[in-house]
Amino acid sequence: MALVRVNAVIQARHSSTRLPGKVLRPLAGRSVLSWVVRAAARASGIGTVIVATSTSPDDDAVADEAASAGAEVVRGPLDDVLARYELAARTHPCDAVVRLTADCPLLDPALIAQVVGVWLADPELQYVSNVLVRTLPRGFDVELVRGDVLAEQYETATGAHREHVTSAIHTRPDVYRCAGVVTGGDDSDLRVTLDTTQDAELLDAVAAELGDGAARWRDVVALLRSRPDLVALNAEVVQKSVPTSRPTSRPTI
Repeated sequence: MALVRVNAVIQARHSSTRLPGKVLRPLAGRSVLSWVVRAAARASGIGTVIVATSTSPDDDAVADEAASAGAEVVRGPLDDVLARYELAARTHPCDAVVRLTADCPLLDPALIAQVVGVWLADPELQYVSNVLVRTLPRGFDVELVRGDVLAEQYETATGAHREHVTSAIHTRPDVYRCAGVVTGGDDSDLRVTLDTTQDAELLDAVAAELGDGAARWRDVVALLRSRPDLVALNAEVVQKSVPTSRPTSRPTI
């Protein structure tokens, strides 16, 4: 039986619209991007960790930081994120790609491994994630796309789907076989991603409490549930919407 390979691809750029340079922002002594690289590298089932940034000169520093953190680097179009993922998969061949974003420094390696494990148990699945039915805080997002489906999207996706990479897949369960990973509770009201200065304040506070190690997601949730003052720091932040509708029901695992 041929070896099945899953690579992690982290999209990162300097020119964030809300908080430019956020992926290079220091958090407890290391960059936000390096937190994500570390989480991916520690996740069971992941082969190569790749940071996909752009060819813009603004992203030279992102590429340098990614390499310093131990990741492979590919560089492609600034405004075509899907093309960067395709380039990463073509440069580092694999059977499936785990999509991560560089603004989620508290990612738990166990969550990445969980999504990978679901796919390895059933490689006929074309898309697996923990966001189809969101039960985790925003900032623990993990998506897996089978390699052939990613290649198909590169050839066919248009418009906003090229920015959001997977939106033309998970919104079409009649076409693609999708599965969602959910947790027992509902902590989707919490937010530990980095998109605003308010988010940065919360992340600094969490790191001050839990240290600079890769914390377990349950420990992060427990801290926030015990500290409503921390939750209030970014409670008013509204997540930017993905301009595609989602179906009302999907299979979950």
